[in-house]
Amino acid sequence: MRARLGDRLVIESPATGAPVRDGEIVGLHHADGTPPYDVRWSDTDDVTLVHPGPDARIRHTAGPGGEPAGGGSDEAPAPHAGGPPGGVNPGDIGRRVALERRRQGLTREETARRARMSPEYLAYLEQQPADPSPATLVSLADALHTTVSALRGAGLDLPPGQGRALLHPRLDDLGPEECRALLSTHGVGRVAVSAPDGRPVIVPVNYDVVDDAIVFRTRPDALPAAAVGAETAFEVDHVDEALSQGWSVLALGPASAVTDPEAVRRLTRTAHSTPWAGGEREMWVSIRPTTLTGRRITSADR
Repeated sequence: MRARLGDRLVIESPATGAPVRDGEIVGLHHADGTPPYDVRWSDTDDVTLVHPGPDARIRHTAGPGGEPAGGGSDEAPAPHAGGPPGGVNPGDIGRRVALERRRQGLTREETARRARMSPEYLAYLEQQPADPSPATLVSLADALHTTVSALRGAGLDLPPGQGRALLHPRLDDLGPEECRALLSTHGVGRVAVSAPDGRPVIVPVNYDVVDDAIVFRTRPDALPAAAVGAETAFEVDHVDEALSQGWSVLALGPASAVTDPEAVRRLTRTAHSTPWAGGEREMWVSIRPTTLTGRRITSADR
């Protein structure tokens, strides 16, 4: 008997051969996939060490191939049978798990311990198009302080913040250093500009922070380019739907176009991501904040 992480162990009735219990294999103890296994049972959500008997069989659900998945390191993901060259082909759930884990500063080992699974199984989930069991998703959501719906991507077309407010919320002002630290994480922010007809407009942009300046790419004829030459407001925030808390940072400062060829090359070379909107966006805009303010909502009960 050989299994891979993510396969299911099915226990059958000796009399009828019908399945009577099943669980997801979340830990291997031998590199060749032979027993015993750590199994998360679908009926109890318990994880136990199982030495399968003659009434057990393996139902392969992780794709073709014979080797078990591996790779407990964040820096060097291990290949998995059935994946593309290079070994990493994460599914949507795996991407969301990895993103939320890194956002919270958690190692794979710590997250696996919280979710009662092996680090190797968590690596498999993050690196392959896996289909974890409902019980595994519940454990992961609990470990990451989020929801199963969020890990599955439900509500992607809805604005954040639709959950209930905290019973005893606490609103704190953030100091300049904390604002700077939150702002420097880079991602998607909002820039406020005046449209050609004079109306105020708020536009989302992918941004980076370089040498204490907020920088983003756009087209010369696009709305974000209207920020150049003006005092500009730029906002970035994060909302934790599961805990009904979050933070926001507002930066105010003059915006200018980056025209020095060497500076443009350096920004292009070191950018963390390309604009999600796609297309040719060769113009770099820099906002150098003169004022940084922010607020954070947490529970006063903590």
